[in-house]
Amino acid sequence: MPLSKAREFFKRDFADMIQRGRSIKLAGDTRPGTVADLFEAYVRYLREAGKPSWKETEKGLNKIADTLGRNRQAREIEPDEITDVIRPIYERGARVMADHVRSYIRSAYSWGLKSEHDYRTTSARRFRLAYNPAAGIPTEPKNVGTRWLDEDEFVRLYRWLECPDAPVHPPYTRAVRILMLTGQRVEEIARLHVDQWGARERIIDWSKTKNGKPHAIPVPLLAAELIESIKPNAHGWFFPSAMDPSKPVSAGTLYSFMWRQRDRGVIPVVTNRDLRRTWKTLAGQTGISKEIRDRIQNHTLQDVSSKNYDRWNYMPEKRAAMKKWNAFVVKLLRKKAVKRAA
Repeated sequence: MPLSKAREFFKRDFADMIQRGRSIKLAGDTRPGTVADLFEAYVRYLREAGKPSWKETEKGLNKIADTLGRNRQAREIEPDEITDVIRPIYERGARVMADHVRSYIRSAYSWGLKSEHDYRTTSARRFRLAYNPAAGIPTEPKNVGTRWLDEDEFVRLYRWLECPDAPVHPPYTRAVRILMLTGQRVEEIARLHVDQWGARERIIDWSKTKNGKPHAIPVPLLAAELIESIKPNAHGWFFPSAMDPSKPVSAGTLYSFMWRQRDRGVIPVVTNRDLRRTWKTLAGQTGISKEIRDRIQNHTLQDVSSKNYDRWNYMPEKRAAMKKWNAFVVKLLRKKAVKRAA
């Protein structure tokens, strides 16, 4: 390194700290991080935290970084530059995607602001962010769904999934049937691994879920028999992707597969979240209390007792509820079959 370069580094990284009387052991590269530095660090944080969304976020932020300028300082980005990125996406009709882009940027900057002063971790780069340039950009209004399947629609969909009239990757139809029978989040069922299935107790056990808490449910007999009939692939997935068996099927693939069948008119109009809502509603119809339904679906309970004191796992109550639900579904499938035969 030439002397001139060494002087430049000394002035940049050490001189100011020495003048302030601070230890140079704490000194490091003081250049503010770039857009690429910020986005890569945020994705790394998601990956290390075990967030399943990190891959999708990385893909989105890579495209955004190319547009904003990878080598620009992250602190230089202005709100109008972000709206210039989002507006063309919105104007071509991809409103959900536009909102996702806004969310990716806002979350990355929000993390960057906090990481600057997080004493629990050390960062190779500081960003010197003064504010979040995406914080003031309005979100796309959310359409709260109300759709759920009545008994006839439930049976129609279930029977079609048992015997589809078109070529479909079999793990996809099985995954949707498990969703219908358990009421769980689509990501958790889609990623079902052999390590999570307890055949002896007929329990699915997730160590980490969307709300960050461990979750376990006893499954109804219909679901247990279906799971036991499936031979996990070499990578341990019950529902592997058709394109890459080393990975589980994605929630998006299950959604698009269902969408195509809806367009053909062979199944009811339904989304993955509608199936979760259907389980909640029909299970209530069988007489299962809302508290137990909430616990089976791993909804976060906000009362002080549930959050801070109650550590009972409610497994006996969940098992009794699933037994009642299984009897309801078996009776429903038989009743509708008899009606059609008549």
